[in-house]
Amino acid sequence: MLVFSVVLATSVLGRTKLDTVDIKGFGRNMATYSPAYCIAGHRVGKIVLGVNNAGTFGTGFMSGADWFTGQYVPSCEYPKRSNIQYLFAGAIWIGAVVGRDTLVSVGADGWQHTQEMFPEEAPLGYMIKRSIIDPSKPEYEGAISEEDYISVYTDTITMGVDPDYFGRPHKPLYIEVTDGNYAWSYAYAEDFVLFDYQIKNIGQNRLKNVYMGLYVDADVCYNCEGTNGFADDICGFRDTMRRQYGKCEYIDTVNIAWIADNEGDFSRLPSEQTPHVTATRIVRTPATKLDVSFNWWISNGSAPLDFGPREKDTVGRLKDWFRDFGTGGIGTPEGDVNKYYVLRNREFDYDQVYTYTITENDTLWQYPSNRGLAEDFADGFDTRYLLSFGPFDIDPGQKLPISLAYIAGENFHTYRDNIYNLPDDPDAFYDSLHFEDLGTNSMWASWIYDNPGVDTDGDKYFGKCRFCVTDSTVIGSTMVIDTVTFDTTWEINYKSVDTIWYEGDGVPDFRGASPPPAPDFWIEPSVGSLHIRFNGTRSETTKDVFSRLIDFEGYRIYIARDERASSYSVVSSYDLEDYNKYVYDTVKGDFELAGIPYTLEVLRAIYGTPFGNPDFDPLAYSRTSPFVHPHYPDSIFYFEPQDFNQSQLGLPGGIRKVYPDQPYPSSVVPDSARPDELTEEGYLKYFEYEYEIHNLLPTVPYWVNVTAFDFGSPSSGLGSLESSVTLRAKSAYPLSSVDEVARQNLKVFVYPNPYRIDAGYRALGFEGRNTPGARPDDRVRAIHFANLPDSCTIRIFTLDGDLVREIKHEMDPSDPNASHDTWDLITRNTQMTVSGLYYWTVEAKNGETQIGKLVIIM
Repeated sequence: MLVFSVVLATSVLGRTKLDTVDIKGFGRNMATYSPAYCIAGHRVGKIVLGVNNAGTFGTGFMSGADWFTGQYVPSCEYPKRSNIQYLFAGAIWIGAVVGRDTLVSVGADGWQHTQEMFPEEAPLGYMIKRSIIDPSKPEYEGAISEEDYISVYTDTITMGVDPDYFGRPHKPLYIEVTDGNYAWSYAYAEDFVLFDYQIKNIGQNRLKNVYMGLYVDADVCYNCEGTNGFADDICGFRDTMRRQYGKCEYIDTVNIAWIADNEGDFSRLPSEQTPHVTATRIVRTPATKLDVSFNWWISNGSAPLDFGPREKDTVGRLKDWFRDFGTGGIGTPEGDVNKYYVLRNREFDYDQVYTYTITENDTLWQYPSNRGLAEDFADGFDTRYLLSFGPFDIDPGQKLPISLAYIAGENFHTYRDNIYNLPDDPDAFYDSLHFEDLGTNSMWASWIYDNPGVDTDGDKYFGKCRFCVTDSTVIGSTMVIDTVTFDTTWEINYKSVDTIWYEGDGVPDFRGASPPPAPDFWIEPSVGSLHIRFNGTRSETTKDVFSRLIDFEGYRIYIARDERASSYSVVSSYDLEDYNKYVYDTVKGDFELAGIPYTLEVLRAIYGTPFGNPDFDPLAYSRTSPFVHPHYPDSIFYFEPQDFNQSQLGLPGGIRKVYPDQPYPSSVVPDSARPDELTEEGYLKYFEYEYEIHNLLPTVPYWVNVTAFDFGSPSSGLGSLESSVTLRAKSAYPLSSVDEVARQNLKVFVYPNPYRIDAGYRALGFEGRNTPGARPDDRVRAIHFANLPDSCTIRIFTLDGDLVREIKHEMDPSDPNASHDTWDLITRNTQMTVSGLYYWTVEAKNGETQIGKLVIIM
């Protein structure tokens, strides 16, 4: 595999700048033009995806620190914090006919040193970040998702751009691409990122027969170093999936191009296995009918290994003559003309695992004559694919809107011996693959983009739906109800029909049902304990975007030793006392959830006999022993608690109100409330809560989060939704806070002291629990300084007085880690520290200095 990248280095401002040292590709000298390259990471969901402002995504073509946070950016890590990579890089390809020329501009071609899309110079070219998470922050304005990244780039730069494989200089289409990509943390939307492209013709010529493609080179592996893992990937295309709704089964169109490891690496440690899959899907184009193509190939400098499926002469949908790429191979399309041919060839390549089964007598596909290579390709290789579609025309000044989704799915592989079915029996291999989660996530990506059954523009068209009929006789005709046309109609009782909306009105929504906003929370540490305080004003007063109801149900408090979602455990919860009502449907012969939960008071008022009977207990009626209404015998139902009904505050060891006697505020808008209703920080006292976590190890960090959850959206078939357990989590050491340090004049101390390389700190979980990638031991070592003032300078010296390292400790006093810092045992000359006795000093901003010794035994 040829790897080339732009190296982005962290600046003193915590952002990134272009490093001019680039030996392989994108950072070449471009004369006086200096693109404002930026890279950022989508982190709010379960999928962590690197994006940038140069027409590519992932980090294979552009890597570096996050422009907005300075953090490490994975290419595509799934699930989050697993260190498993599912992507080398992806790029957009756009081709068109301009006059008599056939032109293609690419973010990257994946094999040659080709980059043909660039952002503007600073500051115009910088990426923009927006988010709907916090309305008080400036990035809230205009936000669509919990994590929006907006980029603009063009293909107009020619100076410094390398010619193609055949020596032809880059000739622009003269397009400007506005690239918005969006991510959510919601349970049903955390496995994909939506890409929304606006392709504008900024030239003077009409762009005819425009095709767009998404090129993806996955490289699925743990700790992808050298050739580790990427040489055994498989890919394919799935157009439909069978789905179940109640008693009805139907075929859902998903149209996903996918790529995965060939067998899930089940022979490796559980933490290093790669059982999941990623895919791309088209979710919007401006045309009702498209020519869609799916092509995969293997790029290699050796012609026999440069392979891809190719149709025979004058067959297939295009019925074109076989095209010689002029490279010696039949896989990698080099040059504009070959790239355009692949973009528009209307091929749907056979899935890779079928390569060995293509015979000489196949009427459509070229025969892979080298049987040894065909066998090798079929059971996994270094594969990439192009999902493309068109044609469109774009006049000067016109924009072409296109939306795509990059999707992940869990548990694609579950059978460890399935690989032995390849290359001879690909059908048996497919029987053991699981597309269900990928298909569900693909469906939700489409629904988030355009909400089914929602009339966004008010023209009375709600989209397309299916009828799930459980008791009917088909009489066969056509029926129109509320402007929606159906293929057949039935002689039916409408109680026996479920309406399943599967497509929206064609107007983008980019939204979905959401949990209540997570509460603002703060941590105050003390030795062995963490005091959690949170305010739920927004959590308890925000209406759901769909139901327009305040659907708040409760809070959960989590703690973990690292940031992986699987590491978090609930330590306490609180939820309202309410009950779900399940009503018996006599036609379907089953119970169904009826509406939103009922409070106990409402149930007693409706069903208590006499009226409001305080002894009415909804849990006395179950599915096997339901409630039968005394006046309406056909009304049969039972009740179940919504969540755990852990509704009492202030119990020993539980969540409690900070101001238990505070009445409900005069206004839920803090700026409109009375002064006596507000805390010193300006929050409403009524919604202020606290919780104590005790018996913690003082010398290790803990991650804490407070989430809010609702009772779900019965009308849309969604269960309870909870804010992300990893998003906005905070870490803290259960050590004395800076206020406590100052109040008691506590002295700085260092641990572990002595530091022993043979002590096994990493194996014991004291080091490297939360570092990205499989970093070696010497990159996760740490000596800790505790009881620090919030602003000070730490210095480490040899016995001879030579300065080994200086650490500037500047923290907000409200940060729970303001009294703590670490030294990674790296000297100021970026060398490993050697064994010995060292002095340390901590100098506060008032000049007060503390001195101590530490021992390092390497």
